[in-house]
Amino acid sequence: MKFDAVLFDCDGVLVDSEPITIGVLRELLAETGWVLSQQECMDHFLGRTLREERVLIETNTGQPMTEAWLSLFFERRNRELQARLEVIAGAHAAVAAAHQRTGERIACASGADRFKVEMQLSKVGLMEFFTGRVFSGHEMARSKPAPDVYLAAAQHLQVPPQRCLVIEDTTTGVRSGVAAGATVWAYCPLEQQGGALRQAGASRLFDQMSDLPELMAQADSSSRY
Repeated sequence: MKFDAVLFDCDGVLVDSEPITIGVLRELLAETGWVLSQQECMDHFLGRTLREERVLIETNTGQPMTEAWLSLFFERRNRELQARLEVIAGAHAAVAAAHQRTGERIACASGADRFKVEMQLSKVGLMEFFTGRVFSGHEMARSKPAPDVYLAAAQHLQVPPQRCLVIEDTTTGVRSGVAAGATVWAYCPLEQQGGALRQAGASRLFDQMSDLPELMAQADSSSRY
């Protein structure tokens, strides 16, 4: 199938932010009395917003999740991302290829807040491809796994969701893209995550972002026959 638009998630797809963000969260939770390993923290929070997990946090820390606490998390998170963030290997070539192949109909549709997404894209040199086409789940009625952010991106690009390719890396994101009616391919550098991503609805897994241009070319070629 030839895709008319490509919609990229951000964290874990374009930028290697998740270990940094989860690390900051883990430290802050430990300070409030809830000690988690890095993997446990990822299992609880990867692909989800803190506001959505308020009850879980308050139950395990015994303290209210205040706006001041959230502000402290965002401050620490942003500082660490500014200092340590790196691009996912192969993401520049993948985005450039999608940009060219679709006639510039690409977007970044993330569950994260807009400041974080745009800051990260700017830091790794990808913002030029997404200017005016960044969509945040924080600005939607519902965030992922609801389809709202992907539906908004598709509508902005004036492409039916069924003609869109979504690139995701979490089960929450995959379910969001599938619910929107798009085809979802999952970037899956860790083999053990593949089963869950398939179960969530990903129609293809790939473990190198540098493979995406060739995979899109193959999809285009197969649609001609």
